[in-house]
Amino acid sequence: MIQFDRFILPNGLRVIVHEDHSTPMAVLNMMYDVGSRDEDPNKTGFAHLFEHLMFGGSINIEDYDEPLQMAGGENNAYTTNDLTNYYIQLPAENLETAFWLESDRMLSLAFNEKSLDVQRKVVCEEFKEHYINKPYGDVWHKLRELAYTTHPYRWMTIGKELSHVENATLDDVKGFFFKHYRPVNAILVVTGHVTLDEVKRLSEKWFGPIEAGQKYNRMLPQEPKQTEARRIQVEAEVPLDAFFKNWHMAPRLSNGYYAADLIGDILSGGGSSRLYQSLVKEKQLFSSIDCSHWGSIEPGLITIEGKLVKGVKMEDAEAGVMEEVEKIKSELVAESELTKVKNKTESMIAFEDMTIMNRANSLAMYELLGDATMMNTELQKYQTITVEDIKRVSNEIFDESNSSTMHYFSKS
Repeated sequence: MIQFDRFILPNGLRVIVHEDHSTPMAVLNMMYDVGSRDEDPNKTGFAHLFEHLMFGGSINIEDYDEPLQMAGGENNAYTTNDLTNYYIQLPAENLETAFWLESDRMLSLAFNEKSLDVQRKVVCEEFKEHYINKPYGDVWHKLRELAYTTHPYRWMTIGKELSHVENATLDDVKGFFFKHYRPVNAILVVTGHVTLDEVKRLSEKWFGPIEAGQKYNRMLPQEPKQTEARRIQVEAEVPLDAFFKNWHMAPRLSNGYYAADLIGDILSGGGSSRLYQSLVKEKQLFSSIDCSHWGSIEPGLITIEGKLVKGVKMEDAEAGVMEEVEKIKSELVAESELTKVKNKTESMIAFEDMTIMNRANSLAMYELLGDATMMNTELQKYQTITVEDIKRVSNEIFDESNSSTMHYFSKS
């Protein structure tokens, strides 16, 4: 059970405090309720670009990293479809340095052509390295556009097109910042060797004076129900043929999400899983295979993907996958098999909560979902899933008319 306290500043900033005096360290985690789903379809990649811009210095602090390193700290950030998260870990005695740095860039991020040009080039190089020039790098660009016709999950966090980031202007990024990077749209979590009173004092001192901003009310276009299977073929300079098939699944806070998560583990959760045993070990159709999903807040995709053994025909590989899919649709899984993946999920949750860094991130995420106490209760959602639920949800998800398939062929 993770104990924490919660308060809200007058400007709307939500603050969560988790004390752990077994460590000399502290973590300050700032989560903004903005991700790539909130972008203009003609100006994508901005949430990720901003992750980089936030390290470009503020009006008062030219080099964000230098004072943090002098205080014995380290930091990083990440962007998803749904959120952007920044975190700092440092000795607890230097906690105020983290408050100073994080509040200053929320208050007065340095907007100038030089910083934008530098970070724009960094992001563009990342786009080229990981998505244009890397083998299979275009897979998810194509799969998302195949699976989604309307919802902004149809583009990746890096952006839909390289030109969107290349053409980003100073006015564009200023508008994005003042719309989303406001106290009313943020969650601050502090964990470690800290006290509630100390965090209250520092929060009021450093974040209290910042103007609240307007609450961002999300009104995203919703994806219509898919009623017809979609398929594409791709040829590229890659070492092996690859198979990708995805299906729309339930959103993060629904019971269907928890069942889908467990279904993914039943199909591909390790060496004893169904897909590995059948298609890698026994039939030797795939050299590797996986079933996974994004964990996205709104309805996402569950995907089976694998690299084919050289010489195996694509139709044989797909037939093997669909045979295993049909089994989980038509037959109840054994209670022992379901218990096994539930135990694995429980272990993963427990392991993730071992460090104050992970606890800070989890508390922020659950608060973003609507209630930080879910950190202590979500496991129960998994425990209530039955073998009947697994069969029912499998039939809901693995409907061919709900699928998008890509056959990715090697030119060599």
